[in-house]
Amino acid sequence: MKPPRWASTLLDWWGDPNTVEEVQGDLLELYAYWVKTGGERKARWRYGLSVVKLLRPFAKRKEAYSNPFFLHPAMVRNYLKIAFRNLVKHKGYSGINMGGLAVGMAVAMLNGLWIYDELSFNTYHQNYDSIAQVTERGIRKEGTRYSGTSLPYPLATELKANYQSYFKHILISQQPDDYILAAGDTKLTKKGQFIEAGAPEMLSLKMLRGTWAGLNDPHSILLSASAAEALFGKADPLDKLVRINTKMDAKVTGVYEDLPHNTGFHDIKFLAPFDLWTSVNPWVKEQQWDNWFLFIYAQIQPNTDFDRVSALIKDIELNKLKGLEGQQEQIARQPQIHLLPMRDWHLHGHYNMDDTGPVQFVWLIGLIGVFVLLLACINFMNLSTARSEKRAKEVGIRKAVGSLRGQLIGQFFSESFLVVLLAFVWALVLVTLSLSWFNDVAAKQLSVPWTNLYFWLASVGFTLLTGFVAGSYPALYLSSFQPVKVLKGVIRVGRFATIPRQVLVVLQFTVSVTLIIGTSMVYRQIQYAKNRPVGYSRDGLLMIQKKTAEFSGKYELFRTELKNTGVVSEVAESRSSVTNITMWNGGFSRKGNEIPCPNGCGTLSVTPEYGKTVGWEFRAGRDFERGRTTDSSGLVINESFAKMIGLKNPVGETLVWATNWRKAETYTVLGVVKDMVAMSPYEKTVPTVFLMENYHDWINIRIHPNVSTAVALPKIEAVFRKLVPNAPFDYKFADQEYALKFAAEERIGKLAGFFAGLAIFISCLGLFGLASFTAEQRTKEIGVRKVLGASVFNLWRLLSKDFVKLVVIAFGIATPIAWYSLATWLQNFQYRTEISWWIFAVSGAGALAITLLTVSFQSIKAALMNPVKSLRSE
Repeated sequence: MKPPRWASTLLDWWGDPNTVEEVQGDLLELYAYWVKTGGERKARWRYGLSVVKLLRPFAKRKEAYSNPFFLHPAMVRNYLKIAFRNLVKHKGYSGINMGGLAVGMAVAMLNGLWIYDELSFNTYHQNYDSIAQVTERGIRKEGTRYSGTSLPYPLATELKANYQSYFKHILISQQPDDYILAAGDTKLTKKGQFIEAGAPEMLSLKMLRGTWAGLNDPHSILLSASAAEALFGKADPLDKLVRINTKMDAKVTGVYEDLPHNTGFHDIKFLAPFDLWTSVNPWVKEQQWDNWFLFIYAQIQPNTDFDRVSALIKDIELNKLKGLEGQQEQIARQPQIHLLPMRDWHLHGHYNMDDTGPVQFVWLIGLIGVFVLLLACINFMNLSTARSEKRAKEVGIRKAVGSLRGQLIGQFFSESFLVVLLAFVWALVLVTLSLSWFNDVAAKQLSVPWTNLYFWLASVGFTLLTGFVAGSYPALYLSSFQPVKVLKGVIRVGRFATIPRQVLVVLQFTVSVTLIIGTSMVYRQIQYAKNRPVGYSRDGLLMIQKKTAEFSGKYELFRTELKNTGVVSEVAESRSSVTNITMWNGGFSRKGNEIPCPNGCGTLSVTPEYGKTVGWEFRAGRDFERGRTTDSSGLVINESFAKMIGLKNPVGETLVWATNWRKAETYTVLGVVKDMVAMSPYEKTVPTVFLMENYHDWINIRIHPNVSTAVALPKIEAVFRKLVPNAPFDYKFADQEYALKFAAEERIGKLAGFFAGLAIFISCLGLFGLASFTAEQRTKEIGVRKVLGASVFNLWRLLSKDFVKLVVIAFGIATPIAWYSLATWLQNFQYRTEISWWIFAVSGAGALAITLLTVSFQSIKAALMNPVKSLRSE
């Protein structure tokens, strides 16, 4: 057993450089004696204790660090002057160091701005810490947990009646939706929310005109600044009339500042009283505990907390359901009422029960930023220590004339901080230039807060930390050289310098290869979902929402007029859009046996031409037929519903649908269609039934395949202007709406790809510097080998193989890390691709090819050098 390594290292670093070798020899002789007399364990203990005692006198050298001369302005200026001269003298290495650090710091700054934006979500509202949304939690039949925000109307009445003392505000709200706002000849569609009068105060809206009390009038409306300008231009909007969806008249009683992008209410462009909505929808206040369709917001009193109030109200709904007949299925779900704090709406939301969801992306982006910056710091360390032999004599001379190690450490740190400071300036330029692109990719509205004091304080701290991390190893390593050995020319740095550099290069490429594999897999998962059969034809399918009463009773007229244009092949109406499901049912019964839908079954009311319009594909049976009266009690079901009811040939079977709010009705299955992907493309298809009822919210239009969209749209718009002149012509294409379902994953893929590219760039930048330095150090060896007959290929292989080995090792480490991370990530999707071996192989081969290209430039350049020049004596 050898002496304890920590003691030997301590002696090397802190002992007297002129006598440490002699002392070590004496200690080793003593160690051998102690092993013989007392055993290895006791010998190790005595060796370490002896080293500590020997270093006590030298510990006084620490006092020098407090010497005013050490921090004297003249000395600091000298450090910076020498640092600047070294940067100018070695422009190539300086450029690589500063370029890599600048890119790494720019990535870290972009990530920091993104993370701050995410963590500060909703903090615009002054009552941020006391606002909550009332939610419902429970357990489905299969044992999985759920959390939802849609609640029954009587719950709000119960909270106000019996728990008002715990709340400052309890506000009922209709779910936000798009509405038509009309003022004079101006008509536009804006997202708005009908909510009770306390909302402006609770949300602490910044009123530009009017006051928070603006919603006290049941026929009032508060507009955002942008909506007010769009409706009234520069004119004062107060007391002007606005018509909502052609049936509700409201007077403008206030204008509030547009909410920032990082708030949950950012898209809400107007607020109107809840009573105004119920005045045209009187059925709302008649609903009971078995209809979940409203939002409830609350602000708790200052003297309480969310957990306490949640514990008090959790069983309200369950106790009420137990008192109603026919609610066994809902009771079995054990619903509990819970307050979801505003601080959790964005990053946790409905996922807060298991701490997944958007918060995991904050961790991911943060870790990527740290790793990319770490790669840049590793480059600095590698290049600084690789050039150690060139600085060794300088260190030896300085120590010989009396420089203390602390002063040398200060000098090398000053060089590090100078490089980092210059890199920070570059980084600010890079961030400014790339911020617009980054905002587009990340769907953000970030900006550099130039006037924010905290930003500059954070930047100073960030720069100092980066300088310390990047300069720590070179400063400690270079300052540890012993002047006796250095000045004798017998210093050997290979064993101590090469291994750490190799470890750092392996770490660099481990991170880079992991990012490459991850990016490839994210792209593969997106493409896998995009290529999923959707069960209908998206091309040329137009969807228009019926937002006003003007559409009522005009379907046949619309259909006739549109088909007469010659640009439309078919028209149909439906309850929801093709890319969504808005109505659900809890199941059917067959021959007295219940067929439950544990997670709900989609229910879509359509007109007979729906199938022809969307282009669904039949597996069995037939479609609805116009004029066939018996089809009004018929069902078309999708494959998932057919599997759920367990019938191989369901066509002709009768099913009974009964709920608490409708009488039992018998339906006959007419046909089975291929599954249509209406919800998330990453989840299993929802079991869905299609039936003919008279409640429809959407018009679906199939543009003739031989007609271009540019030709068709003006003619379709003319029909709408004629039949519903008070409604704006707002349309959506099915293919564009479907593409939006991939937006979040595509953002992750683009960001990950961007960061992976930068990680590879920084790693290759470091390799380029190391390769050029290696070639420079081995110039004479290359010359001798060429004289002895070595070919260019042999020399290229000699200089490249060490780097190739490091990349292969990095690939071996990155593979299991990437596989585990991706396997965990893919568990979030029910419809997911498989992790293929070739992705790892291609990523590894790509990293190897990039490495060879990077190293080969310097290797071939060195191999082609004239040996006469390389062997010439200095």
